Amino acid sequence: MGSTYYTRLDDTHFLPSAHVGGAWRSDEQHFAPVSGLITHALERHAEGTGLQIGRLAFEILGVIPAAVSEVVVETLRPGRTISLLEATMVVSGRPVVRARAWLLSRQDTSAVAGGVPEPMPAPARLEPWDGPGTWPGGYIASLDIRRSADATPGRACAWISTDVELLADEPVSPLARFVGLIDTANGIAVRQPPGEWMFPNLDLTVHLHRQPVGGPVGLDTRVVFGPDGVGLTSTVLHDAQGAVGRAEQILTVRPLGAR
Repeated sequence: MGSTYYTRLDDTHFLPSAHVGGAWRSDEQHFAPVSGLITHALERHAEGTGLQIGRLAFEILGVIPAAVSEVVVETLRPGRTISLLEATMVVSGRPVVRARAWLLSRQDTSAVAGGVPEPMPAPARLEPWDGPGTWPGGYIASLDIRRSADATPGRACAWISTDVELLADEPVSPLARFVGLIDTANGIAVRQPPGEWMFPNLDLTVHLHRQPVGGPVGLDTRVVFGPDGVGLTSTVLHDAQGAVGRAEQILTVRPLGAR
């Protein structure tokens, strides 16, 4: 396998590698690198505006086949200080993901900044965790995961990193790299064994109060299962400088094999 998640074929089409392999099915793409690729496309579309992404909302419309993927971006709400973009990923003629990004102007608000959660323990203070021993798939196998030793069902802190590039031979921003690891949160603090229960997320919503820097992604995660088949994974997101925002994932919870 090459050390990249995707190879660009033209302006809008990308070929996934085996590193993108999903955790629930061997013939699907894991949503983590998918979200990083879409973020990269949104950022390219916004080049020259001077705006920054403050919120990303991804809707997963179904299984994302491990095949050539098209990503198309359009501007829904143009503006000098606020703009709204929408991206659609299409595989084999079917839309599989829709994403919207709010872009905001950059202002100097350092004099009033505050309210940031406490930083996570540094990666070196957490123990390596065998993600592939819990989850299958090429994506999970591509990661270095360090998880808190006091992790319990539904509660864990972890640092996620990878040596695999998002795209072959193409510069990618720290934000796209960062977003491309966030979806891992739903697998680091599982409440039930994935060999017995399914709890895939149907969405990923990311709110940022600061743009992330490069390096590992810190996930301070809590998972709740409700009594009627719905769950929620909530995460405070960190980078090497501290907290940068939050992520939420709604889950469909069911016994393995149930429809």
